[in-house]
Amino acid sequence: MARRLGIDPLEFRERNVIGPGEHMLSPGGEEEDLQIASYGLDQCLQVVRDALANDRSAADAPAGWLVGQGFAMAMIATGPPGGHFADVTVALLEDGGYDVAVGTAEFGNGTTTVHQQITAGALGTTVDRIAIRQSDTDVVRHDTGAFGSAGTVVSGKAVMRAANALAERLTAFAAEYARAPRSLVRLGAEAVDCDGRSVPLKELYAAARERGVDLAGTGHWGGSPRSVAFNSQWFRLAVDPDTGEIRILRSVHGADAGRVMNPMQCRGQVEGGVAQALGATLFERVLLDDRGEVTTAAFRRYRLPAYADVPRTEVHFSTTSDAIGPLGAKSMSESPFNPVAPAFANALRDATGIRFTDPPFLRDQVWQALADRRE
Repeated sequence: MARRLGIDPLEFRERNVIGPGEHMLSPGGEEEDLQIASYGLDQCLQVVRDALANDRSAADAPAGWLVGQGFAMAMIATGPPGGHFADVTVALLEDGGYDVAVGTAEFGNGTTTVHQQITAGALGTTVDRIAIRQSDTDVVRHDTGAFGSAGTVVSGKAVMRAANALAERLTAFAAEYARAPRSLVRLGAEAVDCDGRSVPLKELYAAARERGVDLAGTGHWGGSPRSVAFNSQWFRLAVDPDTGEIRILRSVHGADAGRVMNPMQCRGQVEGGVAQALGATLFERVLLDDRGEVTTAAFRRYRLPAYADVPRTEVHFSTTSDAIGPLGAKSMSESPFNPVAPAFANALRDATGIRFTDPPFLRDQVWQALADRRE
């Protein structure tokens, strides 16, 4: 549509994207609990503008190859609809460390690291002093699960509430125990500073147990209201018209994850999402025979991207802070996947003048389409 109107596709999107505070509609109507609690889409689009402004990657294309660029954007709810909850308990241990009992599962999604960071920040300690117990309902309370971006924004919110509750309880007990003004009590990694007197956490634990006081805090979060996160992806591609081979000259991704809890971990999430999406965009195809049975049932025939197939992706985070998520954070989860294939298709169309709509975009199909046009 932008091309037919003679408008730059990026400018066309900027004119029509959803803005801060606007209501969101879905096929089922307005999403009542979905809010734009922080807005970083404008920064994601600026990432694309900056990439276009300083791009020199076209010079890396072999002579005679077709070169094009394209981008796409996406929005995702930072949690599943219909309710998602987590219950967490954080308790002081005898050795002065802390125990976090949380129901969500760690399967490589990094929730353990983030939950330790949240707890450490609330209790003025370090992550190595925090033990995580998770998943097993024999020892932790029920959690609806680590899906739908819930590891940080749902379980993380419950962890934050539990840790803050324990911090309040610890502060009050330490003030009473040391006979110090509560306003002058500060939590530390090994001890509590009570108006100049340092009281070891081990001593506080022993004193609380002697008095029958449980130094623990609980937290709950029901997964609603929900915020939204944004992503943008831009590619510069080169296409060999004689063979259909496609080379990615440059890959740039903009991500609005609110306040990024762990930049290295979140960057890996984005890079992994782009790599996974490139598999769907360039390689992975399920083929069925006449009886409907899958014929690409082994990795010998169903190709996944290898390390050499995945280019370096420049990742740029928006600087936003979400009003709903814990400490201003939002989820990333699978959202980096979403704009990759359309951005790639737009760049392929820009390079070849042909609109490909059926991924994966295999080199023989690209070659055939170019050959048909020449004929």
